[in-house]
Order: sequence, then C-alpha cells, then structure tokens
Amino acid sequence: MSIQRIMASLLAIVAAGAMAILIPSSAATASVAAACAGGWNSSAVYTGGNVASYNGHNWSAKWWTQGETPGTVDVWADQGTCSGGSTPPGTSCSYPNWVAGQNYVVGNIVKYTNGQYYRAKNDNPGYDPVISTWFWEPFTCGGPTDPPSTSGFVVSESQFNQMFPSRNSFYTYSGLTAALSAYPGFTNTGSDTIKKQEAAAFLANVNHETGGLVYIVEQNTANYPHYCDTSQSYGCPAGNAMYYGRGPIQLSWNFNYKAAGDALGINLLNNPNLVQTDSAVAWKTGLWYWNTQNGPGTMTPHNAMVNSRGFGETIRSINGSIECNGGNPAQVQSRIDAYQRFVQILGTTPGGNLYC
Repeated sequence: MSIQRIMASLLAIVAAGAMAILIPSSAATASVAAACAGGWNSSAVYTGGNVASYNGHNWSAKWWTQGETPGTVDVWADQGTCSGGSTPPGTSCSYPNWVAGQNYVVGNIVKYTNGQYYRAKNDNPGYDPVISTWFWEPFTCGGPTDPPSTSGFVVSESQFNQMFPSRNSFYTYSGLTAALSAYPGFTNTGSDTIKKQEAAAFLANVNHETGGLVYIVEQNTANYPHYCDTSQSYGCPAGNAMYYGRGPIQLSWNFNYKAAGDALGINLLNNPNLVQTDSAVAWKTGLWYWNTQNGPGTMTPHNAMVNSRGFGETIRSINGSIECNGGNPAQVQSRIDAYQRFVQILGTTPGGNLYC
C-alpha cells in the first residue's frame, strides 16, 4: 500500500471517530429541557398562546381558560419538559395581558399596558384597570397572591371577601373566626388539602343557603309559624312563630334552637333572635350543625370532608331528603358550582364524589 493510501485511510478513521463523538454530543444538546415558564395559577385567566409551566412541562393555552389544570383538559397543548425558572403557583408573573371588552370575574389578574398587574375586585366587562378603580386593584406580581391569614383559619379575609363580594355586612369575617373556637377540629383536621376542601365545602353550602351571605333570615315569612314542634316538653317559649330560619345554615325549628344553644352554652330557645343579631353566634350555629348533625344524611358534613367521602355527602346531610337522588338536581348543581369556585380561590382541588 502506498504512503498516500495509508495516509488517506488514517484520515478517514480519524474523521469517523470525530463524527462518532460529535453525534452524541449534538443529540445531548438537543435533549436539554427548555426553561420553565411561570407556574400555572388556577385563578389566572389565560388566552390563546399564553404559556405556563405545570408538573415539569410547559403548556400553551389553545384558547381562553381559567382553572383548568394543564394535562387534564384539551385546552392546553403540551410543549414538552422544562427545567428551572418556574415559580410556585400563587407567585407566578405569567398572567395574561388585559384585553379591553373581555369579561373578567372577581380574582382575575392581568398585566396592564403600563406593565403593572391588577386584580379584579368585581366582575366587569373589560373596564380599564387604571380608570375603573372600583373594579380593579393593584397587584404585586412575584409575591403571594393573598397575604397569609393571621386568624389561623385556612381562608384569609381577602379570600373570604372574594368568595362573597355582595355579602351582607352582618356576616363578618371576624364573626366567623371568633366562632372557630367552638369547634377546633373544623378546617384543622388532616392535610392542608383536606382543610381547604372542608372550608370550601362549608362556605359553598352557606353560600347556597343565604344567597351568597346576603340573607340573614328566611325570606318566606308564611313559614314562620310552622317551626314550632309543640310535642316537645319545653315548647316554644319565645313564641310559636319565632323559630324560623336564621344565620348561615338557616337554623330553624325550636328543637334545633334548643340543641344548638345547649351545645354552645347559649340560651337560644328563649333568645332565638341572637342568631340574627350577633354575627359570632350566627356562625357558631352553622358550625354546630356542620360538626355535629347528620341531618337527613348518614354522617356529619365535617366527617364527610375529613374522611374524603366527598362534597356530595355534605349536601345529603344538609338537604339530601329534598335535593339528592334526583330530587332537585339544579339545587345540587348550584352548591357544586360554588364549591368548585371556592376551592380554586383557596388553591386546591375539589376531590371526588361531588354529587349526591
């Protein structure tokens, strides 16, 4: 073999070896995951083309979406794995741009044309955040979406206000937190998810019973004389028409006023009006029912939630004899809709068994 042919062979071998090295190197470069976009936020509104990260993947919204978890619905297109750069839910700066004329609901967060972020205080059809201060409030992106509660309750005051934007001033947040001491296991049992689910479940049922914490007393006054069970030995000392529905769970009947009063150490049989004049007492009666009464169900609403039996079982315990098993599906759906809104506000999931 000539010197020229030997040299040519050696050069070919070297070139092949170099190619063998370069190919894996190139493939490794291509396999490096993209940087994660801002973390998906269940309360944020995303429009077509917005990108958010979730569970180690970037996701692109195909169209308008809010509260629909990436990977569980067709609205999100998987953009592949990502690494680093993401921010936890609740601290994301990947909120969509404000769009004039687009409908927004309480809690939506947008980036305005001035580069600042705003959160909707009230539902609105795309009002200008700078001009319409009644409908929008400044929002500091990069910090928690909600300041931590100082009450020990899993629902902060601003979250409570977001849930009940039109509530009657009687139903105060301080009245609710003052009532918590009567039942310390309430929203204080199990995992953080279960605690938030129980709070959302209680408030969703309360929302339904009171029209969004608007009504303090039962609106149909014709029913008032019907709530005195004269067969009870203690009778109706406050008057036969004085045991109508009051408070967040609409406590009614003389025997329920007596039982709740005995449990709480308050003479409600003789003073039922306390439930419509004292916010903390009103909330305590709601918590009394929630934590101690099976109602028409088979367990207390509290036990239903802490044992993961589902929101549907709380409906059964409150009004199941009328609404469940097809009795009034529209009323059941109303409660479920509120529950699903509230778990989103609290940043958790609804769990299973929503219907009864």
